Formats: sequence, C-alpha cells, structure tokens
Amino acid sequence: MTAANPASSRPAINKPAYAMFTISTALLLTVFPWYLFNYDVSASAWVAGVALLYACGLSITGGYHRLWAHRAYQAHWSLKAFYLLFGAMAFQNSVLVWASTHRIHHANVDDVDHDPYSINRGLWYAHIGWMLRDYPSARTDYSNARDLLDDRLVMFQHNYCLPLALFMNIGFPLLLGWAMGDVTGYLMVAGLLRLVVNHHVTFLINSLAHYWGRRPYTIENTARDNDLLAFLTYGEGYHNYHHLFQWDYRNGVRWWQYDPTKWLIASLSWVGITRELRRVPEFRIQRAMLQRQFDQVRERLTGCNNEGRVAVLQQRFEHELETFKATVNAWSHLQSQRIEAARDKLADQWQHSDMRQQLLVLEDRLREQRQRMQPLHWQTA
Repeated sequence: MTAANPASSRPAINKPAYAMFTISTALLLTVFPWYLFNYDVSASAWVAGVALLYACGLSITGGYHRLWAHRAYQAHWSLKAFYLLFGAMAFQNSVLVWASTHRIHHANVDDVDHDPYSINRGLWYAHIGWMLRDYPSARTDYSNARDLLDDRLVMFQHNYCLPLALFMNIGFPLLLGWAMGDVTGYLMVAGLLRLVVNHHVTFLINSLAHYWGRRPYTIENTARDNDLLAFLTYGEGYHNYHHLFQWDYRNGVRWWQYDPTKWLIASLSWVGITRELRRVPEFRIQRAMLQRQFDQVRERLTGCNNEGRVAVLQQRFEHELETFKATVNAWSHLQSQRIEAARDKLADQWQHSDMRQQLLVLEDRLREQRQRMQPLHWQTA
C-alpha cells in the first residue's frame, strides 16, 4: 500500500498571487541592484517613490481599513476616489475583497480554522503564506460586506481592479518618468521598489503585530502594540488597542503616538472632506487599561510565595478592585441617564447638568485609580 502524501491534502496554489510575489521579489533582488550599479536614478524618482509609497500606504490604512472595513468615519467621494486609485496601486486586491476578508479576521481572530491569517499557524503563514494557496479560511461570499456591495465606487473598482492596478503600477510611473526624463528610473523606484515595500509593510500587521509587542488593553487575542511597527505602517502598529476598539478611527490614541493615518483623517475633517469620526470615550479606554492591570496583579499574587506580603497586597488589591467596580457602576448609571435624557430631547440640558459634571469627576477618579495601581503592579513583579 502506498503511503498517503501529506502534500496532496494541501490547498491548490493560488497562481496569480504566487506569480505576482515571485516575479516582483525576483526582479527586486536581481534587476533592481543591477540597474542601480550601472545607471543613475534621478532624485525626482526617489522623491516620487516615497510620495507614492505613502499615497498607497495611507490608501490602505485610511481607506481600505479604517473607512471601508471598519466604517470608522465617513468621507467625501473625492477622497474615496483617491483611496480607490492608490489602493489599487498597492496591488492588494479590491476594497470589497480586502475589507470582507479583514472583517472575517476580526470576527475569528486567532482561530486556526476560520481566521484567514491566524498567527497561530505561524509567522510565515500570517505574513504571506495564507495568500499563496487557496485556503478555505480566506474565501468569502461577501455576506459580511453588503454595505460595500451597495457602494457604486467600491464596485467600480472591484469590477475593474486588475486594469486599474496595472495602469497605476506601470502606466502611471511611466507617465511620470516620461514627464521627468527618467522613465526606467521611475519604473524601478516608484514602480517596483515601492510595490514590494507596500506589500510587506501591510503584511507586517498580520504577522509581527500579532507576535511582538505589548498588550496594555486586552489579552483576549494575540494583537500587540508596537511603536516601531506603528512607524513602519502609518500608525497601524497599535494593534492591541485596535482589536479591542476596532471602530475607532484612531489606532494611536495618545498625542505622542505616531499615527499619520489618524492625523490625515482628523485634518481632512477640518475642511469637511471627512466627517462622523468615531472615537472610543476616554473612560472606556481607561477602564480597559485598569482592568488589564488588575488581571496582571491577580496573576502575580497567585504566584507569589511570601504569604505575609501577599496578605498585605491582597488587601490593597481588593480595596482598589472594589473602588474600581463602584466607579464603573456609577459611570454606567450616569451614562444610562445621559442616554435617557438624549432620548427625551434634553441634550442641551445635559450639557449644563450636574450629571455631566459628575461624569467628568468619575473619569478623573478612574485615572487616579490607574496611577495608584502602578506601585501595586510593580510590587508584585
């Protein structure tokens, strides 16, 4: 009897994706360095390469991801057209396919059978391997993207995605190069190099952002916050926050966190190009961070061998936990009153009511509780 061949049960190779990644990588590793060694590339080609790199990257993060996949804000048709053109230039499929697949990822994160790029199947798989074969988890019938099926701009790009992508990756750099007198240099830098960098920058979010970094908000999934990845991915590297609060138009919620996608969306709202920007209330962010600290302290107390120290710390911990619960309950009660007041068309009265002031006090109290938890957190280390 012939032994079963394990490879025979593997999904078929995704030939278009396999060919694209193989050819582009081979050209970058062979033709590109040969050209740089033998010919000069104009400064304008390098400038155009960086500019197009950011145009494509922000179209993926601001358009494909935050606008269409998560509906974190609304945008004028002109911005949508920009996203659709330069998103096609990034050569990562249409908005419809990309957003639908990403929604599946969020709904089934880390599930090896249903998450299209689950990190639990390895870094290579999460980074690029999931696209090289026809894995069932990566298939979609767009049942989770009916809103996109009704969007005429999105469907135009979906129906003409390949010709748009070919024109933007070859025709557009050719035209720029012809206008600036450096056709081949533009094809090498603004075309080939920019395309490969665009690909792997995006893929880092699926792989390293689920593998390397910190988890300040939740440990319910593998997503991590990583400042270096945020710098490389236009702000997408604050991934632990994103997986808990995916509908927020921001990933980096602190002013010092590098998130150019957030800055783009916010600045365009000043002139009406973007609107209805969705934000997670600061209280909910603080509550998530404090709950995470409580969980860490509880874990460390469980593993501590000094019984006397444990008793003291346990007492402090229980006190802080009860205070935290009381604050959350008070906040929830006031939020319910706020909703009821708005429902009764009393929003104006709410703005000047005692309830609003009480809510602000509770938010300040929660921040103070987080600060008090820091010493306890380190004492259990």
